[in-house]
Amino acid sequence: MADAPRARRLAVRIREIVAETLEREVKDPRLGLVTITASKLTADLRDATLYYTVFGTEEEKAESARALESAKGVLRTTVGKRTGVRYTPSLTFLSDDIPEHARNIDDLLAKARAADAEVAQVREGKSYAGEENPYIEPGTDDGLDDAPDSDEATTETGHTSL
Repeated sequence: MADAPRARRLAVRIREIVAETLEREVKDPRLGLVTITASKLTADLRDATLYYTVFGTEEEKAESARALESAKGVLRTTVGKRTGVRYTPSLTFLSDDIPEHARNIDDLLAKARAADAEVAQVREGKSYAGEENPYIEPGTDDGLDDAPDSDEATTETGHTSL
């Protein structure tokens, strides 16, 4: 079994080889603007998973996926020749959903910014219903220090009770 750093280095190398081969050697017209975004390799170096994105419509993405599946043999042969490993890993292509998730997060952040701007606009020119800071802060005169220090307490009528 290979060590993890070697598997990571080989995964990066496989990603580079596949991306270069797709760009220069694979002439499938179904293949759109494909970008290999990441790659993972199992610890035994037998299976490589390549993540890709496609710029275009859903139909173009589906066509590119079919083109990648049909080019898998050529790509695996090229990876085997250029890496020099004893066993050439099998290749699996998975569509990378990160750009779609990032777009959704951007949309949600834009909605939150718009809601914050709306609240700020409503708040503009308004004042607090009570004091600005209703909480008692340490070191301020809050009127609680006026209690008598002695054991005797005076009543409202001025009489002292024991």
